[in-house]
Amino acid sequence: MTMPATQRAERWRRYLVDLEAHAAVPQSLVSEGMLVRVTGLVLEAAGVRAPVGSVCEVNASSGAPVTAEVVGFHGDRAYLMPTGDVHGLSSGARVVPRPAPQTAPQLGRDNPLWRRSEDRGLHLPMGPGLLGRVVDAHGEPMDRMGPLQRARAQPMMRRPINAMDREPIRVPLDTGVRAINSLVTIGRGQRVGLFAGTGVGKSVLMGMMARYTAADVIVVALVGERGREVKEFVEDILEREGLERSVVVAAPADAPPLVRMQAATYATAIAEHFRDQGQHVLLLMDSLTRYAMAQREIALAIGEPPATKGYPPSCFAKLPQLVERSGNGQHGAGSITAFYTVLSEGDDPQDPIADAARGILDGHIVLSRELAEAGHYPAIDIERSISRVMTSVAPREQIDAARRARQLLAKYNKARDLIQLGAYAEGRDAELDAAVRLHLPLAALLQQDMHERATLDESWLDLRTLING
Repeated sequence: MTMPATQRAERWRRYLVDLEAHAAVPQSLVSEGMLVRVTGLVLEAAGVRAPVGSVCEVNASSGAPVTAEVVGFHGDRAYLMPTGDVHGLSSGARVVPRPAPQTAPQLGRDNPLWRRSEDRGLHLPMGPGLLGRVVDAHGEPMDRMGPLQRARAQPMMRRPINAMDREPIRVPLDTGVRAINSLVTIGRGQRVGLFAGTGVGKSVLMGMMARYTAADVIVVALVGERGREVKEFVEDILEREGLERSVVVAAPADAPPLVRMQAATYATAIAEHFRDQGQHVLLLMDSLTRYAMAQREIALAIGEPPATKGYPPSCFAKLPQLVERSGNGQHGAGSITAFYTVLSEGDDPQDPIADAARGILDGHIVLSRELAEAGHYPAIDIERSISRVMTSVAPREQIDAARRARQLLAKYNKARDLIQLGAYAEGRDAELDAAVRLHLPLAALLQQDMHERATLDESWLDLRTLING
């Protein structure tokens, strides 16, 4: 029997209404998987359809779920790197991708603000509430001072600034360290490597710059360092004067490699946040080498072949991606002046990470073990240190004085053995005579107590007076 036209029309209307209502309700289709293998640092899951960089929860049979990030895949198998302890995981555990972040009133580890969205990546807290606080790579406070206030979750990965839109480096930066201000003048927005072995005073030098540098905000990233050094750096080196305008992001050496890498990325994102607010930021990262080592652990664990001294190619690709995020912003915006410490294994200047860092940074400051053993602090080797932007930020008279001081230091060091043996006779070489006469005053100029501040103008004046006097 044929259905009347009015009845057919009513059915179609109801069908369209139901279809529209059904489409208005967001349908979250989650592709769950199953844990099939755990090898060292890598979790292998089958059935998970999640992009690289997304976060999944691996539900253990007992205890809290383990958070892991997708770092690669092969066929229908996804490789995940855990951000915590994998104790308690068993074969067949459910692997569930986290949904996109939602609005939430509070900040906490179980809060959706810590989740990844498919288009913007990981969201972590940023804002003025971080000043004076010590947080981990997940944005959780470590200083026992309560939850974060005035902090809002924002994406860690930001669109890079076009190279032609960046403000050029034209303004000198006062670091408060006389040796750097006078002979290795740094520009605002410059990226500098601090090359040193172990135990030569790099942490003390970083603390001096954190206290005395003319910057609005200091962001300190302690990546892969010993756990006891975190509290010692905050209380003994950074001190209250430096901590009040600082944000410290810490991921000790016992943290998983993914967490160590995330700490460096998080600290850079915080610096970008304050730069975009028009503020001038000093970013101190200790160390770039530990960041590369964490990437090496991840790359080797998922099967990437080693290339140079055990470092896979992805390590050398990650370094410029991290470093290029610092620097000056667009016209009228703020700046990020960054110091990255680079550990030279056995004081070897040809270490592959040190060699790669020299090529992507705007200068390097080398700390000498010989000077440190002689009680010369800060132990900056002026002959091996250079600022590639000094000619753009310092006056001509200062550049000439610094060049003359370098010549005298090189002349004296070349004849050091003859001088110590007593074979040097005054009057035979006027240049060497000047180097010997000014060696002690110049060495005194380059030394500085950690609680002493030397302004930029004072440093320039002291050097010119010494050289021209």
